[in-house]
Amino acid sequence: MIEVVAELSRGPVFLAGEALECVVTVTNPLPPISFSSFHSEALAWASAQIHCQFHASESRVALPPPDSSQPDVQPDSQTVFLPHRGERGQCILSTPPKILFCDLRLDPGESKSYSYSEVLPIEGPPSFRGQSVKYVYKLTIGCQRVNSPITLLRVPLRVLVLTGLQDIQFPQDEAVAPSSPFLEEDEGGKKDSWLAERPAPPCRSLHLYNISDGRGKVGTFGIFKSVYRLGEDVVGTLNLGEGTVACLQFSVSLQTEERVQPEYQRRRGTGGAPSVSHVTHARHQESCLHTTRTSFSLPIPLSSTPGFCTAIVSLKWRLHFEFVTSREPGLVLLPPVEQPEPATWTGPEQVPVDTFSWDLPIKVLPTSPTLASYAAPGPSTSTITI
Repeated sequence: MIEVVAELSRGPVFLAGEALECVVTVTNPLPPISFSSFHSEALAWASAQIHCQFHASESRVALPPPDSSQPDVQPDSQTVFLPHRGERGQCILSTPPKILFCDLRLDPGESKSYSYSEVLPIEGPPSFRGQSVKYVYKLTIGCQRVNSPITLLRVPLRVLVLTGLQDIQFPQDEAVAPSSPFLEEDEGGKKDSWLAERPAPPCRSLHLYNISDGRGKVGTFGIFKSVYRLGEDVVGTLNLGEGTVACLQFSVSLQTEERVQPEYQRRRGTGGAPSVSHVTHARHQESCLHTTRTSFSLPIPLSSTPGFCTAIVSLKWRLHFEFVTSREPGLVLLPPVEQPEPATWTGPEQVPVDTFSWDLPIKVLPTSPTLASYAAPGPSTSTITI
């Protein structure tokens, strides 16, 4: 019996374009009571490879038939190293396999460690589990005994993609991030910080939008920026004091819009599901009659996926507003401030209203992988026994 442990050196979250480092430890767990060859354990070889699995919903996505000109590889073969063997969907991206060792023999209680390092491809999609498609990254380690099937050890990864990273020139010197005498940073941390800071949102400046329906102005919405990172708060203000139409209630939702590209959309007439789906990540609702000014704050979850676009699907972020306004001009639901004598006042039982919605697109970028790992920790160590 041999125990194989794979441990990621810096958590399970990575930026595309940076190096993944993993330590693979192989141990013979038998107690070291005898060092004869009878108690020794041996492995023929071990290899490691990073791959991305793609899975599409058949009711939402119409994929072309597979290319019959590709060589037929038997997925059920137990003697060929196929990292995606037994996985759902198809492998759309993989790094070249690297051999960790060959002909390894371990005595009882003996263990050996091997270092695996690979740069995550920048041309791949981000990790994403949506309604229409899923992109899942894994580090797969294959081990084989002589005359035995291959055993696969899989370590799940989360990959964040920076749009336009192909055009970024990586610095060659060591000073790639501001340093602090009160903090200790390794070189990997500095590089990660530099990568995450490259697509920095622009300087804050107030953006104002007039909100109107068919009968007049409802109010003015203000937001300080339209580009955010994962983990930040979307803060906005709503000024209703200048409106000519009374607003009774409003709600704002932070949403993602997952849209299948037109050439891959499943037609609804043939039983397909809608090609556009929305997911709400945060929501604020408020009754605002006689409110002059109000504000809201919506957090962007660290576990969510930044906006991206592939040949099959696109993901965009937006603020979705819904307003409830009064049809009666000059609506007053409160008693007058000054009354000549005490009186009982009740508000109207029914108010005719109108509703309308408005969408404001925003852009969400990745954050530091280290921050994402701390806030949403995932397994960074996987073990298998052969």
